[in-house]
Amino acid sequence: ITLLCGFCLFLPSCFGRCIDFFQFTLMLFLIKLFFSIPQGQLSILQEKIDHLERLLAENNEIISNIRDSVINLSESVKDGQKNPEAINFSQGSFSELLPSASSLLAVDSEDCLFASKSGSHSSDVQMLDVYDILPFDNPDGGVWKQGFDITYNENEWDSEPLQVFVVPHSHNDPGWLKTFDDYFRDQTQHILNNMVIKLQEDNRRKFIWSEISYFAKWWDGVDTQKKDAVKRLIKDGQFEIVTGGWVMPDEASAHYFAVIDQMIEGHQWLEKNVGVKPKTAWAVDPFGHSPTMAYLLKRTGFNNMLIQRVHYSIKKHFSTQKTLEFFWRQNWDLGSSTDILCHMMPFYSYDIPHTCGPDPKICCQFDFKRLPGGRISCPWRVPPEAIHAGNVQHRAWLILDQYRKKSKLYRTKVLLAPLGDDFRYVESSEWDQQYQNYQKLFDYMNSRVPVLGITLGLAPLMELSFFLIFNNQTKRYSILSGLFFDRMCIAFCILTLYKYLIILCNSRAAEILYSFALVQSSKFEKMSAFPSVDNYKLLTEARRNLGLFQHHDAITGTAKDWVVVDYGTRLFHSIMNVKKVIVDSVHVLILKDKSAYNYDTATPFLKMVRRILRFSVVSVTVNSPKVKVLSPLGKPLTVQISAVWDGATTVSREAYQISFVAHVPPLGIAVYQVLEDENSEAVLADYNIYVRHSRQDNPDTVFKIKGMQNSVDNIILENAYMKLWFSGMSGLLEKINTKEDGKNHQVKVDFAWYGTTSNRDKSGAYLFIPDGDAKPYIFTDPPTIRVAHGKIFSEVVCFFHHVTHTVRLYKVQGLEGQSLEVSNIVDIRGEYNRELAMRISSDINSQKRFYSDLNGYQIQPRLTMSKLPIQANIYPMTTMAYIQDVGVRLTLHSAQSLGVASLKNGQLEVIMDRRLMQDDNRGLGQGVQDNKITANVFRLLLEKRHGTDVNEEKAPVSFPSLLSHMTSLFLNHPFIPMTINADSGVPELINTFSPLMSSMPCDIHLVNLRTIQAKVDTKPSDEAALILHRKGFDCRFSNKDTGLLCSTTQGKIKVHKLFSKFRVESLTPTSLSLMHSPPDARNISGINMGSMEINTFRIRLR
Repeated sequence: ITLLCGFCLFLPSCFGRCIDFFQFTLMLFLIKLFFSIPQGQLSILQEKIDHLERLLAENNEIISNIRDSVINLSESVKDGQKNPEAINFSQGSFSELLPSASSLLAVDSEDCLFASKSGSHSSDVQMLDVYDILPFDNPDGGVWKQGFDITYNENEWDSEPLQVFVVPHSHNDPGWLKTFDDYFRDQTQHILNNMVIKLQEDNRRKFIWSEISYFAKWWDGVDTQKKDAVKRLIKDGQFEIVTGGWVMPDEASAHYFAVIDQMIEGHQWLEKNVGVKPKTAWAVDPFGHSPTMAYLLKRTGFNNMLIQRVHYSIKKHFSTQKTLEFFWRQNWDLGSSTDILCHMMPFYSYDIPHTCGPDPKICCQFDFKRLPGGRISCPWRVPPEAIHAGNVQHRAWLILDQYRKKSKLYRTKVLLAPLGDDFRYVESSEWDQQYQNYQKLFDYMNSRVPVLGITLGLAPLMELSFFLIFNNQTKRYSILSGLFFDRMCIAFCILTLYKYLIILCNSRAAEILYSFALVQSSKFEKMSAFPSVDNYKLLTEARRNLGLFQHHDAITGTAKDWVVVDYGTRLFHSIMNVKKVIVDSVHVLILKDKSAYNYDTATPFLKMVRRILRFSVVSVTVNSPKVKVLSPLGKPLTVQISAVWDGATTVSREAYQISFVAHVPPLGIAVYQVLEDENSEAVLADYNIYVRHSRQDNPDTVFKIKGMQNSVDNIILENAYMKLWFSGMSGLLEKINTKEDGKNHQVKVDFAWYGTTSNRDKSGAYLFIPDGDAKPYIFTDPPTIRVAHGKIFSEVVCFFHHVTHTVRLYKVQGLEGQSLEVSNIVDIRGEYNRELAMRISSDINSQKRFYSDLNGYQIQPRLTMSKLPIQANIYPMTTMAYIQDVGVRLTLHSAQSLGVASLKNGQLEVIMDRRLMQDDNRGLGQGVQDNKITANVFRLLLEKRHGTDVNEEKAPVSFPSLLSHMTSLFLNHPFIPMTINADSGVPELINTFSPLMSSMPCDIHLVNLRTIQAKVDTKPSDEAALILHRKGFDCRFSNKDTGLLCSTTQGKIKVHKLFSKFRVESLTPTSLSLMHSPPDARNISGINMGSMEINTFRIRLR
């Protein structure tokens, strides 16, 4: 006997399709009751149901569904839907595969206004308009190759001198050409050791540092004397931490959950160990910049930020307009609360030759590490000169000319001049070379301010009047909305990325379960054996490894092969660790008799099951087809038995897959029994196998398997929502019929190859330079096609040479049934300079427009531009992309970050894997040849739009529907199955662990419940960070049959009534990363969130 526990990570009730006559009758009674009593008496009914919940704790599964139904109906009454016919119960027949009813979500009408108003507040600079007007040509700009000649009048600074702030820095990649540990051993530790010594030699010296992953590793290995010295240097303004995240994250591929998590890890470490709060953000090396990052930084508490890697055409345009400094505002912002002051560096790179002014030949002469006799020199063949009395005047005027020219690109007479590069200041000699020579220049020029019109010196960003002056001159700066991407970096090591997704899901589950278990274990003396400290150390390690992988050379795949292996190894260890945390936490939460708790490291209480992305349909492998599954209340469930295949056509005799629909409460756990039963009523799947030549039916003792010949006849799958047609020759999707309106929609799936150009510059780890349009994926022989028909799902599997393609249709109501699950297992290890794309072609009139998400947080409209090459029309997609016309939207939901494009009308395509044999001359020194067999998982959702017009298609904002949001959450936060052998003397378990009183509002997502560190030692505190995201959504879609019993509440949550198993002792608002608390911070009982906002609260549960 096996018990299956599922943990639901998705907040609206993960509604399993189990409804019996009792529930149905009770809900009908409630419907009649609601429409026969006055509005004012609803609260009385609510109180009675609360009391009923407490009395019937063992029946929590049923009662929580009833409660959610009451909330829905209550909201419907409030919205004026007083006619019972407004809630349609007539569609379909009731069975255990259906939700409680085919009902409308109760969406507050006020919640629909946000999406309709967003984008109406115009910015001074809208990046969509900038992209439209720029020619994206590349004329020779002279010494500034991608710019223009800059001139000035020498008397411009007579009345107000130019203020130049030189900022020494060293950019330390946590892995790139070397592993994190190798870089630390060879370079980083020496940089930080020398920093402590050299800054103390002269209090005019300054230095900034960004990557806390390195700084924390160094800190752990130094003595108290050095730590005290660092704290003094920070206090005196000589040493500054900028941004303070665990890494400098990629902004194209990273999910906002992971970006926030690594920011919290860095800021919490700084608070505990150094007592410092960074004030300015610094991002010089990510491959482009996302407005999501600007929003997260603003909500973290930053008011200023700096960016560097932006396309040269945009930099040139902004330089001519003097808009390189601007207030960055979110497209959806109806006011100005998201404004953050942003400084864009104007030139090619953040290295010294490209930061003092427009002429790198001149600026390189002021990189004193390149003095003659050193290991590096200036490629322009004019070396630096050591500064002395005989040349200081000439050299000062030379660099002054560059400073003046650079300042002409900005609106103020305040100029930033970074002084650093990758892994600079390793040797003690470089500190002396740079600081001593620059100090001589400063002394000379500062003594001649009336003549030269300049004041300058070394400065950290925090003290830069550069930024402070900006804040006093707000009227001088433009308001900008949009995004910047330097080049489309679609390189990724898929195996590592898949591990990243696993830990992303599991780490969030582990965080939430651990927070609950920590509170639960404190209530019972017997549970003091719960390994809270050890598990917190494992969680901390997982947080840091996940954070390390957000580095802009990690998640992008732009690191050496052995470095990628190192990232993968770290993630693998963390996966094992978070599994242990999950198992240990669930053990505490599901024991019925807490006094029976016994922690034994040698024999884990539970075992994690292989990860399955199956939403609320749960599939597990068993050794017999004769099984039955009992719900937490002991009721038998409908079970589908599917074959486990050894290849395309051979059935395994060792294993079988069982699938059933689970109902797990939000953030909860449910216990299902899997029993061997000779009289099992489980339904076997039937199979048709299509091959090139007809053959005899494959005899099998368990399953009905019929051999077929590939033909022009279509293969058809169908459920209550749609009917699908597949080609009988290829097995690929061709058409969808939506049963709601009876319309047919052309939706064709195929594959295509991209090659690389024959020119000198070719595709590589960083760059995508194809040899023209993609070529169709051609197969000489029809693929083997395996079609399964089952009670819970049916599917078509096509076996091509390079990809195994599966489309699965769930025969259940609600989310799972309204979209298609599409998965590809890709293997291009034998290819040469080829990239494989999946393409979806439809009859949607998308007019060259499509939409993709930014970091899983917001949607960015895209316009495919014919003036740009193919590679410039491919964009990052973290979780979803869609095309639409006035009547239909087609959304591709993704479980992994990929490159996406819409190169033709009605089309979407994603790059699934790349194999490239050469380096692309961007510093990595290798191609992309570490390919593995790669799994990609998607959901394809077709929705009917209404109430739209053509003009709105040009708006700078767009929002998914509620159904689309929830589909994405189901895909990216699946159930976590765990097993325990019931024959091994298992203590009695509760049927369900349901920590919440009811589902959260449909539009509010619990990002994390993250236990906060204690002030001392490595122990956890009794506080957690409650992070919530209120999603913006478009109401102009049908809300029928979503299968979710939840409502929207204008962003309001009564937190003290949210938890059923715990009491909220305190709840206080804080900044996103816990770094700041508002001046009027106090204990609150309710939360009121604006649309799109992500808010963090310190919460203490008892």
